[in-house]
Amino acid sequence: MHISKWLVSAAAAAMLVMGGGAAFAAEKLKIATEGAAPPFSTVLADGTLAGFDVDIAKALCAQMKIECEIVAQDWDGMIPALQAKKFDAIIASMTITEERKKQVAFTNKYYATPLALAALKDTTLTGTEPTALAGKTLGAQASTTQATYAQDVYAKSGAEVKLYPTHEDAVADLVNGRLDAIITDKFVLVDWVKNGGGKDCCKLVGDVKGTEAQIGIAIRQGEDALRERFNAAIDAIVADGAYKKVQAKYFDFDIY
Repeated sequence: MHISKWLVSAAAAAMLVMGGGAAFAAEKLKIATEGAAPPFSTVLADGTLAGFDVDIAKALCAQMKIECEIVAQDWDGMIPALQAKKFDAIIASMTITEERKKQVAFTNKYYATPLALAALKDTTLTGTEPTALAGKTLGAQASTTQATYAQDVYAKSGAEVKLYPTHEDAVADLVNGRLDAIITDKFVLVDWVKNGGGKDCCKLVGDVKGTEAQIGIAIRQGEDALRERFNAAIDAIVADGAYKKVQAKYFDFDIY
């Protein structure tokens, strides 16, 4: 049942904003994540979804006392599927941008991150400034803020930019020597270099200055009651320590 069915009256909407759990008790939210961007989301061997985004979604649903179903959705079709009401919200490390605000509504942030570059350990790269990538090949996941940044900044400074359907595809080409570097959210790269497949082959080159961005939950435009309910739940899990418990599973530093 889609969230639009909850907005049957101004009174019902007001109750949601004020925290009326009864209006949510009989409802179920469907939340989408990508499932291909560890440590934020991944698909385990048994087919279940796991990761920071998944655990945050579960913590928010518990706080709101709503039954939730978390589903995987390919990144390229994420916003169209939300608009088509295939699910009710996106918790998939989606950066809040002015362009996306034309298509969806966002909650307040649930974490913030800069972009960063990673490369093979024997790289000759010594920095992340645009001139350092001149003549290099840079990989990024398509339809992301990092892809836009790579095309708008690095490509104009002489880098060749290659775009991939998933972050994992870009990583594979880096490991196999077909890229000089990849660009994505810093925390994804930190985890990959420290704990994942990049541990033996690769290293973090550094942060991309001036790119820190806020990450929010996307919902359909006009569903203000749901947005405010999420905002209240984000504040609550940050205040009561539930957020820190989730964060500690994946990071040894503050990402909020």
